[in-house]
Amino acid sequence: MEKDPDNVAVSASGQPDAKPQAGFVCEELVPVPGTADAAMMSRGEPGLPKRFTWRGVEYEVVGVIGTWKTHGPCRHGSGEIYLRRHWCKIQVRPHRVMTVYCDRQARNRRKPKSRWWVYMVEP
Repeated sequence: MEKDPDNVAVSASGQPDAKPQAGFVCEELVPVPGTADAAMMSRGEPGLPKRFTWRGVEYEVVGVIGTWKTHGPCRHGSGEIYLRRHWCKIQVRPHRVMTVYCDRQARNRRKPKSRWWVYMVEP
């Protein structure tokens, strides 16, 4: 059994397997401008985009299954703990369940707006 680029198992004939596998991807998603969740932003959280593009396909968020945050120590040795990422497990259309996250600080200084990432896709 092989996998296509979306981590969906395919048979030797190239047809999708009836039970696609979950997969870790860690790839940037591109939010559709103007679709950020204003309610999240009013609480000081990054606004989950209601629509985004990933691997050339536009997805629409139809439900949030859960949210959580991860923390980490100061990178300069002060001993303080900082909020690093906001995570969301979401249901999207076309039908998929994805885990996405927003980095509080951009990974790449040359791309400061690259903050949202697809972490995992479930069948």
